Amino acid sequence: MLLPILSDSLEHALMITSFVMVVMLIIEYVNVQTRGTWSNKLQSSRWLQIPLSAILGAVPGCLGTYTVVSLYSHRITNFASLVTVMIATSGDEAFIMLAMIPGTFLKITFIIFLIALISGYFISLFPKLANYQPFEAHRGFHYHKNTRVCICFEANNVQSQLKNISFTRFLFLFGVSALFVLILLGGIGPEIWNWVRFVLLGSTAVTLFIVSTVPEHFLNEHIWEHIIKKHFIKIFLWTFGTLFVLGFLEGHFEVEEWVKGNLYFILFIALLVGIIPESGPNVIFISLFVAGAIPLSILLANSIVQDGHGSLPLLAESKKSFLYVKIINLFVGLVTGLTGIYFNL
Repeated sequence: MLLPILSDSLEHALMITSFVMVVMLIIEYVNVQTRGTWSNKLQSSRWLQIPLSAILGAVPGCLGTYTVVSLYSHRITNFASLVTVMIATSGDEAFIMLAMIPGTFLKITFIIFLIALISGYFISLFPKLANYQPFEAHRGFHYHKNTRVCICFEANNVQSQLKNISFTRFLFLFGVSALFVLILLGGIGPEIWNWVRFVLLGSTAVTLFIVSTVPEHFLNEHIWEHIIKKHFIKIFLWTFGTLFVLGFLEGHFEVEEWVKGNLYFILFIALLVGIIPESGPNVIFISLFVAGAIPLSILLANSIVQDGHGSLPLLAESKKSFLYVKIINLFVGLVTGLTGIYFNL
């Protein structure tokens, strides 16, 4: 009984984690290529900060959130923008939703984006709250201070990099190529040729181009240090563990029936778990939604409250700001969840 659950959980966890890594790598590449442009746009207008913060929050992962938190700590953006980005972001769980429920992910992202905009502009109506700053302003803002500029693509160096290939590049190329072939042959992802399979194949092809052409600095510092070491094991273990536990429980208990009969309690737990400034625990609500045990409203409420690692720098900078943001997020998430349950959404 346990072996099929173990095998199925392992297969799905590897597929989900692989796709998460692929999307993370692509976003990391884009982030490095567009160095500094986001902060300049955010600084240009107080009212423009809110939609730009919502856009940055909607980008999967924590990079956009880190940017707004850094700008907030330097008084470039205000508290209303901070609340906006924290509502709009779903942290690394966005990657997992993109891998498991891409259609629903787009729907959730759009809804949360609108809720974040409305919340940000509503807070802007109260200047004292909108401009709340609990600490001394830093002098200026420096993106990646004291680090050299990373050029992601230099056509003149590509041939020599591949000719004198490093062991690190060889491992990445082998791994991504194997993933590409498995998707192509239907070993990973949907067995039929639908849009999800095309997206998986296309994003993996882009990743293959990236690992083939970027300099060694990007391979070692951005892919290995930032993505693989910090995220791979954690996302894989949380995903595998959640899938295995749910698979085991479904085989022995009527989990779906119990959850459906206790939606308000599950909503309360989803909101509390969302407070944790950590990516991982929230995966259980994605898995419950995929299993049909919880409605969209509870997953939506959890996504509103939780910020992944995005709020950790804020917690370090200002515990009061972290607390106020979480209180507002909890209120917005609670209202959204209760409304959704009432209307059977």
